[in-house]
Amino acid sequence: MRIDSHQHFWIYNRQRDSWITDEMQVIQQDFLPADLEPILKQHQFDGCVAVQADQSQMESSFLLKLANENHFIKAVVGWVDLMDEELPLLLQFCKHLIKLKGFRHILQAEQKGFMLQPKFIYGVTLLHQYNFTYDILIRESQLEETLAFVQKLPEQKLVIDHIAKPNIGSDFTYWKKHLSAIAKHENIFCKLSGMVTEANWKKWKTEDFIPYLDTVFDLFGTKRVLYGSDWPVCLVAAQYEQQLNLVTDYIQSFSESEKEAIMGNNAIRFYNL
Repeated sequence: MRIDSHQHFWIYNRQRDSWITDEMQVIQQDFLPADLEPILKQHQFDGCVAVQADQSQMESSFLLKLANENHFIKAVVGWVDLMDEELPLLLQFCKHLIKLKGFRHILQAEQKGFMLQPKFIYGVTLLHQYNFTYDILIRESQLEETLAFVQKLPEQKLVIDHIAKPNIGSDFTYWKKHLSAIAKHENIFCKLSGMVTEANWKKWKTEDFIPYLDTVFDLFGTKRVLYGSDWPVCLVAAQYEQQLNLVTDYIQSFSESEKEAIMGNNAIRFYNL
């Protein structure tokens, strides 16, 4: 089964979605299941994982409604306030929502030290008790703090989104060093997603990504890497097929079982699909 492990849906709201700047005008519109389903079918995907883009419980409800109405949406990564005093009760309720598989917080927008707050760490540790995953959305500059974060969470299933957003084409010594330390923890996975938006949107070339792909596979192997499109955000820099080809062309020489793992089976295993 082929699974796109990372994409988004939204009904565009300029105020709420202020992160979508005018430079990203191509995605200043609605993106819904009817837009994605034919693309997935065209590229022989059986389903996808819908990931939160807004930090509200309304967002989780919105994505779950779409997932319940559309069989191809296999899982939802929602949002919950991990520092809420009522978190255990919220998670107890959430565990009965069949397609809700995990949560994410937009850590890339937070101040240094946010993810190391004891209350936040405690919230993430509770996810393990309810069999939920956690997606780590950070920038390259937050890798050192993320290492300290994951060291406190040896039991929790964690996945690094967008290969930790390195500045594609720049010196990646810092990124490689700290990602290497993180990858030593066997409970950490990594998504091959969001790469094109970290490169020059207009001038990127396939070869720009090779050193990063080499590094991710050297560090995580083929059993802890998940393909994700980051559609529709990827559209600011590439069409769906272009960003997909970066991965499929790279893994062309891999064994069939390795390809199947990267393009779906690892997502199935990680998100308990």
